[in-house]
Amino acid sequence: MLPGPLLLVDLRDGELRPRFLTRADEPWLREVIDLHDRFVGRRRRELDEALREAEPAGRGRKQHRVAAKVLSSLYGSSKEAAVPPKTARAELFGAACGRPSESEAVLRETAARLGVEPEALLDSLFADLPGERMILAPQASLSPSELALRCNLANVQGLLYRSTEVRLALEGNSRRVVQYSKLRGLICSVAERQVEPTGTGEAEAEAAGLVLVRLSGPFALFRRTLLYGRALAGLVPQLGWCRRYRLRAHCVLGVGEGVLRLQSGDPILPAVEPKRYDSKLEARFAIEFVRAAPRWDLVREPRPFAAGGALVYPDFVLIHKDDPCRRWYLEIAGFWTADYLQKKLSRYRRARLENLILCIDVERGCSEEELPEDARVVRYRRKVCVDDVLAIVELRSGPVTTKGPSRC
Repeated sequence: MLPGPLLLVDLRDGELRPRFLTRADEPWLREVIDLHDRFVGRRRRELDEALREAEPAGRGRKQHRVAAKVLSSLYGSSKEAAVPPKTARAELFGAACGRPSESEAVLRETAARLGVEPEALLDSLFADLPGERMILAPQASLSPSELALRCNLANVQGLLYRSTEVRLALEGNSRRVVQYSKLRGLICSVAERQVEPTGTGEAEAEAAGLVLVRLSGPFALFRRTLLYGRALAGLVPQLGWCRRYRLRAHCVLGVGEGVLRLQSGDPILPAVEPKRYDSKLEARFAIEFVRAAPRWDLVREPRPFAAGGALVYPDFVLIHKDDPCRRWYLEIAGFWTADYLQKKLSRYRRARLENLILCIDVERGCSEEELPEDARVVRYRRKVCVDDVLAIVELRSGPVTTKGPSRC
């Protein structure tokens, strides 16, 4: 996390404006990367001294320090030594007691007793201090453009660490953002609002929708702000995979309070590309359905629906290409009980989604109780049979439940 003095931001009329690094900064970023590469295998204090000498004057000094801070987390350090540093100090300093004029002899004797060369023993004495650790090469080479994005990300994360409230408006891939927020224990509330689609396709229209997320910031808490701030900072890279997003945060800095605004297109490093499907089961169903049902569009993770005080996210929506009013929402469940299915169907009813197909794994069922009478359920074993799904969607109406998993 960047400390307050390193944050690249301007406060103007109550607005916090991050100073993003751009392509214009790539030449000097390349120099900073090359400098780190030259010091791989050497001590951290030597690199730190070289970085201080290379710092530019004026406003660019802070940017230079931010880049060095970000790179320090990518270029690891090793405290390996021929002799554990604590052991080396105890043995050498203990042997030197009462023999102040025989330092060289003490060094040779102690090294021989420990089975190492005198120079290796000296190198081990303080190898556990940060400045004495050896610089390690990063796992992958780094380009100046990627370093700029990483610096921008660290800068924004540092600002959000000092926030009291964060508000998000998300379109597309909101499910992962909401899941991340809840899994990391962030204090949040979620709502859904309809928006007009940007295109004319039915598949895109179904995916259109706006998820509104409101989160408490670390500065709104009384304790454990560090852990909470790190969890909130980890949310930022997830936003890059939303179709569109807007972020508004109220932050408290040493220079004053202000509002931070971010949106899609800001130069911030996104998280690793999320998997397109949650499981191989879903991926296999999507491939086979597209192949077997050319008259239907298949949309992965359509817009969420409000169900009381919560949101429900179907796995797929099936839309007939010639008659877009014919659409079915499909969810694939693994472990289940009859009570679990009843509650899930109840939530979808509150969301006014009657045209739902629930696919359940018969090998993971924890109960043999009778399924709800009005449920459209496809039982499967190892894979969801596309023919069973098509038998329901082509029927257009009426509850259907397969008696057992198909052999297809």
